[in-house]
Amino acid sequence: MNARASAQHYRQTAVQSAVLEASPHRLVALMLAGIRERLQLALACMEKGDIARKGQAISEASMIIGELDGSLDHKAGGDIAAGLAALYAYAQRRLVEANLHNDPARLQEVDGLIAEIEGAWQAIAPAGS
Repeated sequence: MNARASAQHYRQTAVQSAVLEASPHRLVALMLAGIRERLQLALACMEKGDIARKGQAISEASMIIGELDGSLDHKAGGDIAAGLAALYAYAQRRLVEANLHNDPARLQEVDGLIAEIEGAWQAIAPAGS
């Protein structure tokens, strides 16, 4: 196994361990961070002209947003869940547009929206998490 493959394997193992040990609150925090990491990767790939990897990173970010949207409890969450669902739908549309038009501004817009959610999520972290 070469050094790059070893590093990738280590990274995957670390992520899997973090997920298995995480509280529900921490899992959402990891997902939000994952979206932002993929958006930053997509931006870097746009700059380098790596269209295939850009598309993959945007697709991965979109999949995570879909998972977050699917996990919303609309009955218990009421207006907050409805607002998040609308925001996730908007973010998904902007990601499609960013990918289609190779537009970094749309990626940055989605990153900013996710950053706001991430900050609010961190602010309500339970004690000890």
